[in-house]
Amino acid sequence: MKKSTLFYLVLVLGVIGMLLSACQGGASTKDETSEPTTAAEGATEDKPAKKDSYTFGYIAYDMTDIWNEYSARAFEYAATRAGVEVKTVVLDSKNSLEESVTAMESLIQQGVDGISIFPISTEQGSQLVKIANEAGVPVTVENFAMAIEDPGDYIASVACEYDDIGYAAIKYIAEQKPGAKVFFCAGQQGAGVYEKYQEGVDRALEEFGDKVEVVATLHGDWLTDKAYTVTTDLISSGEEFDYIFANNGMMAQGCFQAVQDAGIGEIPIVSTGGSPDDYKMLQDGIESANMTAPVSIQGVKTFKNLYDYVVEGKTGEKFTALPIVPVSADKLDEFIAWDDYEGAYNFVYNK
Repeated sequence: MKKSTLFYLVLVLGVIGMLLSACQGGASTKDETSEPTTAAEGATEDKPAKKDSYTFGYIAYDMTDIWNEYSARAFEYAATRAGVEVKTVVLDSKNSLEESVTAMESLIQQGVDGISIFPISTEQGSQLVKIANEAGVPVTVENFAMAIEDPGDYIASVACEYDDIGYAAIKYIAEQKPGAKVFFCAGQQGAGVYEKYQEGVDRALEEFGDKVEVVATLHGDWLTDKAYTVTTDLISSGEEFDYIFANNGMMAQGCFQAVQDAGIGEIPIVSTGGSPDDYKMLQDGIESANMTAPVSIQGVKTFKNLYDYVVEGKTGEKFTALPIVPVSADKLDEFIAWDDYEGAYNFVYNK
């Protein structure tokens, strides 16, 4: 072979070698016998490395409160349905600011991966959020929208919006009985809860005022006996009404009994909440409908907010309003009970 031919052959082989080397330049620097990339090694800035198991903390405001208890149990249930193992540690602050801080410090010391808090107030919630921020522990919030100036850095919040319930109740009545004259047996004034309901009622009346009229608003203060008294007084005054919106189940009982004792016939009662007692009252005909706000959904949703952020590296809406599910006495199959954790889970994850 001539020298010139040999030279060009070597040159071509060298170029081919360099091209092959360049094509392999973006591959792993590990040799061909190295193990496949694990989930942890596959982490990116947007998605954290997955672990074999996680531990989530939950700080309750008071586990003797039925609303808080069912929410906490729903949180625990959602953990059992997670795609990876999630252990839960539920601590009860027993309606104590000091106990809530102690609970937060305990969870941080235990090295939990994330914490959900059910605050006593937005201000106390902000305090807990900031403690978690200092420790670098992700935290999410339930039962409050955290609508204050400096709430701290939290993932998201989910809470019941009372004005939405008031709106839903009046809208439901307008649709069921156009021309209805409604007695609003309202909760206690001054604490802010009734006032939010009233905002929703007023909003609905602006929209459906041609179909429904609130002829009286009297305060039963959330109590059965007080509701019975104000309903009896209204009947005695001669004011005519053919529908009742009772602000909670206890007042619905009082309104119902007053109507029965007065012998003025059947008057449908719409109430709120969707508690186990409300379900029974729907069965017994005391309530004709309930604007349910299943707290079990709240517990599942706050778990999902935490899980999505900690495990999946995802964030969603900063605030989610607890859905209002109107349920009439003849459609009890649509009722999601506060202790129906599976139903709540399916609602949140399959909607």
